Amino acid sequence: MTQLSSAVVLITGAAGGFGQELTRQLLMAGSRLILTDLDKTGLHQRVADIQRQVATGEVMACFEADLSSGEGCEALYHQVKALDMPIDILINNAGIAVFGRMDEVPAPEWERLMQVNLITPMRLSYFFVADMIARQKGHIVNISSVAGWFAPAGLTHYSTSKYGLRGFSEGLFNEVKDYNVKVTAVYPFFSRTPILQAKRYGTLAEGHQGVPESWTTDPVKVMAATLQGIQRDRLHVFPDAIAQNVQFFKRYSPGLLDWISNEFAKRLNRGAS
Repeated sequence: MTQLSSAVVLITGAAGGFGQELTRQLLMAGSRLILTDLDKTGLHQRVADIQRQVATGEVMACFEADLSSGEGCEALYHQVKALDMPIDILINNAGIAVFGRMDEVPAPEWERLMQVNLITPMRLSYFFVADMIARQKGHIVNISSVAGWFAPAGLTHYSTSKYGLRGFSEGLFNEVKDYNVKVTAVYPFFSRTPILQAKRYGTLAEGHQGVPESWTTDPVKVMAATLQGIQRDRLHVFPDAIAQNVQFFKRYSPGLLDWISNEFAKRLNRGAS
């Protein structure tokens, strides 16, 4: 089992909704954290708020990191290496979304999405996994999405990145398992985080009401289930009931899942509540 107490954990996207919950719950577990986000000022503020509530654990460093480029990923790696503190757990949490028909989303937008959601976890894993293999110890966690199991209209780019992250996680797992390095991929449903306010474009955005709050999940519960899956060295973690059902139907009744997905899209466009 992966131990969280005293583990050195690197979290990307730490100022976001899931990032804040990971920070809070890992500090409660006694972890030692290295936190990164594009918004360093916001990150420091959120960390200060959390540390007023949680006295355990330790924040070792906070880094500003633009992970939308290879240079940004490499710069973060060198900043972390300079701390001379081997990473026990890498959590690739940073992610962005856009909504719109594939040809109506501007190319720079979806190309940046692919970089942040898929290429960046691959790059950071590439940088850090060699140290883990040498130490015969480590855990790489990729926060994917239930959209890595089905692709609703309007989320083609996002789903593509998350499908890719699922495949990457499975392949990486098979390559490093003999070195006592663990891999976990997490597939939450839409949760109450800022990513729900992603930019919308074109035809599909007209009349689209977004995901009703009553359908969304609680980030506190989702991240608690995520950490439990990490501790148990699970390859695939479905941290909420909807995600569990989606993967079940995808495996055993894909036609039914397609019907549910279509009904889901219709209700969104009708402004269901």
